[in-house]
Amino acid sequence: MTGYRSGVGAHGFHPDTKAFFAGKRVAVTGGSGFIGSHVVEQLLALGARVIVPCRSSGGYATHSGTGVEIRRADLTDQQSCRAALDGAQVVMHLAADVAGLAYNMAHPASIFDANMRMGLSVLAACRDLAVERVLVCSSACVYPRYCSVPTPEEEGFKDEPEPTNGGYGWSKRMLEFLGAQYASEYGMSVAIGRPYNAYGPRDTFDPERSHVIPALIRKAVEARDGVVKVWGDGKASRSFVYVDDFARGLIEVAARHAKADPINIGANEETTIGELAGLIAGQVAERTGRPLRLEFDTSAPTGQPRRHCDTTKAERLLGFTARVGLAEGMAKTIDWYLSQ
Repeated sequence: MTGYRSGVGAHGFHPDTKAFFAGKRVAVTGGSGFIGSHVVEQLLALGARVIVPCRSSGGYATHSGTGVEIRRADLTDQQSCRAALDGAQVVMHLAADVAGLAYNMAHPASIFDANMRMGLSVLAACRDLAVERVLVCSSACVYPRYCSVPTPEEEGFKDEPEPTNGGYGWSKRMLEFLGAQYASEYGMSVAIGRPYNAYGPRDTFDPERSHVIPALIRKAVEARDGVVKVWGDGKASRSFVYVDDFARGLIEVAARHAKADPINIGANEETTIGELAGLIAGQVAERTGRPLRLEFDTSAPTGQPRRHCDTTKAERLLGFTARVGLAEGMAKTIDWYLSQ
């Protein structure tokens, strides 16, 4: 049961994007998961035929309807990966090992290893299969701990990534680098999207792996004593982008900026964790009728002090802006979670 479908139809895209994807066979790695399933639904709305390689079941991709082919695959294995991508004209590489702050801090080596193995296999397969277009889905975790705010794309390699996300941040940097080198050496058409913190329906609410928004929603819903515990002092900030906008941004970048040149995908707003927790607590309280209060654990890790997406490049080159504000997107996310 998903109880939700992407709200972005073909009308929400640039005409060139619609023309590019119409009738194309598009493979979406990670297409059975949170972000990928929304990308799959939007591609179907554009008239694409979609391949979803995955290890086991089709996950959320099985709810997308006709036009989706599920292929069993291990993307870390080059032979399996090549078979899974065979016949695709476009490959959108979203699959990744990633989770919340605690998981990322505990497993930097395994995260880096898994993401590099998948990325190398996917890029090599795309080269060997002469795939027309490849999207590398990067992350704002490539940015260093201290950078300009809002942060432009040029600062993606200026210093080491934020240490608490080191394994993940380095893996995404290396995939950006590899994508650019494959484009240079082999003449491949490579696009690079660098998205910020996503949230929305189908996110991971597992306490061991969830990011900050699903973690806080679950805490608020389950807070029988009325207390929502928040990591840190609430002063750290993030740029949150609703999943529909996130997916739409990746698709626009893939279609219209295949220059091995990263583009930020996010919302031009900065929200502190304290503000976020207050918004979530308020919306959950409205729905449950139970008053909630916040309790900050200043001994807990907080990650990067500030994160604010510079949207200038996406606006200038693609006309892309986020359409769903944080309060609206949070309401949709909480309602979806409560319906599960």
